[in-house]
Amino acid sequence: MSASRPGPTPPPELPRTWRPLGALVAVLVFGTALVVLCGFVWYALDPSDRAQFTPFQRVTLVVLMVMFFACYHALVRSRVVATTDGVTVVNGYRTRRFEYPQIVRVSLGRGAPWGTLDLSDGTTVSMIGIQNSDGARARRAIRELRAAVAAHTPS
Repeated sequence: MSASRPGPTPPPELPRTWRPLGALVAVLVFGTALVVLCGFVWYALDPSDRAQFTPFQRVTLVVLMVMFFACYHALVRSRVVATTDGVTVVNGYRTRRFEYPQIVRVSLGRGAPWGTLDLSDGTTVSMIGIQNSDGARARRAIRELRAAVAAHTPS
């Protein structure tokens, strides 16, 4: 018995936003673990050992923690938004907007970490908001985005 391919995906209701689920779970788990571990280690130290930390060392630890959270925040805010006007790709702290006619192809290559947009000017843009690690959810997002691009691009 052969598996049948699903029919064409209808365009999603717009506006539609796709976000990476696996990255969100990883950030919540590892971010929480990092805070708990650092807090546990700090309070497990003997008070005399904690007193040996200089103000510069304490500031350095706080700055490192802020840098970790800035990276976590950048990953979590990544998304792809399709509206009637076009597609907005937010990768970390960079936002790019594209009109539908600019988009030539939407793909999620085998083994690729995230989806890509091939543009009419010959460039390619990564979409961190649709991550291959999300499996079927990512493939569905790519199909929906393709359908949105096809429905809103004049022939």
